Amino acid sequence: MKFSTWREFVEDQAEQPYFRALMNRVDAEREKYDVYPARQDMFSCFAACPLDRVKVVVIGQDPYHGPGQAHGMSFSVKPGVKLPPSLQNIFKELVDDIGGDMPTSGFLEPWGKQGVLMMNTSWSVRRGQAGSHAGYGWMEFSENLLKMLNNYDQPLVLKIGGSASSKSRTGD
Repeated sequence: MKFSTWREFVEDQAEQPYFRALMNRVDAEREKYDVYPARQDMFSCFAACPLDRVKVVVIGQDPYHGPGQAHGMSFSVKPGVKLPPSLQNIFKELVDDIGGDMPTSGFLEPWGKQGVLMMNTSWSVRRGQAGSHAGYGWMEFSENLLKMLNNYDQPLVLKIGGSASSKSRTGD
């Protein structure tokens, strides 16, 4: 099925039994624990990078699991939040490759607006427990998203970060 917007894709997935079970499980987690990102931020990568503008897809493993870090875009943190080590490493590589100054802000929404979709294979995580939601069903959502993008009408660059995120495959 072809989609022209992220909203269409997410609404399609929301009708699937796996997705309803997944969201129920995440919501139940939220009742007992701190879960990141906040529910309203879980899919902010879509708002930052409309489907018709996607040129590059960056895939991380799961959201940052520290307070105030995750906001729905892999590797990004909100303005004023200390740069996590993974983002520092990305910035060091960029500076080494293309020069310039080391960025001081880890807020990557401007990258999204330029066509970089920053997603994770797991879209939620319990505070302080990396990988805690990896087995909740997010992989099916992420694989469906990647399959949809694989059939999209424009060429894409795919960058997979971390060993767990590289286990998501589209088969092509």
